[in-house]
Amino acid sequence: MICLDIPGAGKKEIQHIVFDYNGTIAIDGVLIPGVKEAIRSLSGRVVCHVITADTFGFVTQQVSDIDCEVVIIPAGDQARQKQQFIAGLGPENTLSVGNGANDVLMLKHAAIGIAVMQDEGVASAALLAADLVVKDILDVFALLKTPERLMATLRQ
Repeated sequence: MICLDIPGAGKKEIQHIVFDYNGTIAIDGVLIPGVKEAIRSLSGRVVCHVITADTFGFVTQQVSDIDCEVVIIPAGDQARQKQQFIAGLGPENTLSVGNGANDVLMLKHAAIGIAVMQDEGVASAALLAADLVVKDILDVFALLKTPERLMATLRQ
């Protein structure tokens, strides 16, 4: 668990991290260098989930040696499916990370939503739904390694 006591926003006990796949932890279906090791570094602290429509068909192969749950969602209202997945985990204990329009509800309903702006870009709606925006996925892991940074940025 990652415990955060954000001044003005209260305590957050993060037990789950949900990552969108394409555009967030992968580019063109291939994991971004450093992501595999970064997810492994979270093992034992939180449960990591990867949720995706698997546009390129590589997700299972790419994350086969990482301790994370892969959820492949079918076409059709993917934003709602991602939100329902977060709801099933307990949004109050979940941090979500994404970049696309279909990530908006997941970013909005998680205890903390982080939008990433990488090669694929970030949908303006995702940008507005997020609590925090970072320049690339490795910044998310740096924030989780030093939670005081998250607290400083999100305090009210």
